[in-house]
Amino acid sequence: MGAVGIGAVAATIGAWPRLTGSDIPGRGSKGLSIAILGTAADAEARQGLVDEFNRLHPDIPVKIQAIQGADWRDFFTKILTMLAAGAPPDIVYVATEGTQLFAERLAYPLDEFVTRDAAQIQEYFDDVHPSLVESMMYQGSLYQLPIDWNAANIYLNSSALERAGLSRPDANWSKEDFSATLRAMQQEHGGGFTPYYWTNRLFGGVVPWLYANDTSILTESKWDGGNWFWNQFYANDTTSRNRSGGPKWLHAKADDQRVLETYEYLHSLVSEDLSVRPSTGGGNALVGLFSSGKIGTTPAGGYWAQGLHEAGMEADGFAVQYFPRWRTQRHSFGAAGYAIMRTAKDKDAAWEWVKFCASKPAMEIAIPSPTTTPARRSMVNEALYAQTGPDHWKVFYNTLDKFPDSGPIPAPPQTAEVQSALIKNTSLALGGGPKGVRPALSKLQKDLEQALRSTV
Repeated sequence: MGAVGIGAVAATIGAWPRLTGSDIPGRGSKGLSIAILGTAADAEARQGLVDEFNRLHPDIPVKIQAIQGADWRDFFTKILTMLAAGAPPDIVYVATEGTQLFAERLAYPLDEFVTRDAAQIQEYFDDVHPSLVESMMYQGSLYQLPIDWNAANIYLNSSALERAGLSRPDANWSKEDFSATLRAMQQEHGGGFTPYYWTNRLFGGVVPWLYANDTSILTESKWDGGNWFWNQFYANDTTSRNRSGGPKWLHAKADDQRVLETYEYLHSLVSEDLSVRPSTGGGNALVGLFSSGKIGTTPAGGYWAQGLHEAGMEADGFAVQYFPRWRTQRHSFGAAGYAIMRTAKDKDAAWEWVKFCASKPAMEIAIPSPTTTPARRSMVNEALYAQTGPDHWKVFYNTLDKFPDSGPIPAPPQTAEVQSALIKNTSLALGGGPKGVRPALSKLQKDLEQALRSTV
């Protein structure tokens, strides 16, 4: 999508009625049209899920539409385009980056459905950490049932640790321990090796360090409401009284002193050649570098276990640990689940798909290997990681249990603009000398203020 935000796409909607939109997939089709980010192969991989759903609901035809995109922003833009053309899907698989955007203007709340089918759906909530569910609430309503999620944990290359005379760090390791690990790795490797590699984006970028330092680029509070949900479905959970109607991000916070402190720390890693300047984009390219021993550590979620396995890495070739402690050891995460569009032709049928996909049999079909972390606690088990590793797979779900204050990446309805501002100014802050950090953060503050004033 480049520098063009979702708001810019929304501004073009008024021009769309003059177009026929006849070439948009889904126009005039019957049954449920379900949009996912991916390729035709990704859609085909869900055929088992569709077949099982149709066995249970033969009267509800289902068509999976795979929409290719560079990232979630690109995908959401294409969904808006389909909406403008008069051919929106009935259901969309939405990640945290789009949860509040969809809740604000596109998605239909699930409140009436989960209340009506409480007896059937309770088993799902008993198996899913409340933090994941809360992340998919907005202004007191629930918009998605999380299917998968990933926290920003730290992957460590076992060979790099061994060469440095180190073992897997303790769970409560600190920022200082992390720096010492990087220096020890660097000392034992020659050129072409990077102790710490990370990508410039919301997930796994600077945000995990901000959360560990008890700050963020946006002020984080919570929407009122949600008691109708928490009192019924998590009544026995000791943290339910602290739950809310969903996360709320209304103001920029890049001028916070701790944000500056965080960026200065990351800049120091770059200056010491312990870290490269962050690259923009996803982490797919890192898999080959990490598996070939060219990277010592990187932040990633449970999805990396399968990626490393497919790259030929043995189960004992890597380790995983919680993100290092700073002022806190709070983690950031992202989740995803199906959202019913307000324009869906048959919302009851759409709910049947959402409810089915949240069932354990359906999730076992959808997630047969650790390409992601299942939202269901019972599915994150030794059998899932038997072929891939890591040995310490419990870290993935224990991130939520041990650090219950962990929260979603900052993703207001204007996430596209927020992420663009973050990426651009992070590159500026870490791309030059140390004196450039503060001016870049001042620019980030202004860009975020402007982004949050924009409409979606």
